[in-house]
Amino acid sequence: MLGKLNNEEIDQVLTNNVTGRIGCANNGKVYIVPISYAFNNTYIIAHSREGMKIDMMRNNPHVCFQVDELKDLSNWRSVVLWGEYEEVTDPKERYYAMKFLVSRLAQLPVSETAGIDQMHEEMKMQQETLHFLRPVVYRIRIKEKTGRFEKE
Repeated sequence: MLGKLNNEEIDQVLTNNVTGRIGCANNGKVYIVPISYAFNNTYIIAHSREGMKIDMMRNNPHVCFQVDELKDLSNWRSVVLWGEYEEVTDPKERYYAMKFLVSRLAQLPVSETAGIDQMHEEMKMQQETLHFLRPVVYRIRIKEKTGRFEKE
């Protein structure tokens, strides 16, 4: 049976997972990459080092985000949302966003690229040093979301 997820089911998929794919576009190029994230019922919260993805989202903040739960080819749920990229620059907001993200990701075994150790270090630091590249903390302000499922 194929069907549509309701808002509660969509939020459940977003809450249950910590890896999704973000799509951004700029100057005729589309870029889709996996990210680690946390969902707080309002925003997708994430971080990244500066690079192509951040440059593209700074130039065009309209993004798409997608998460899948896949048991097998006949049992899955998928969520797609559209929103606006926003950097979290206020020191207090940034601290709490990082704390929320770290607490969510720290519960799970994650790859080195998720940057959990670096996030812990950043939270301990009182001031930025020249030897530490601060990641960009950002959120996706959700404008629209949809979800589908298949169940045997």
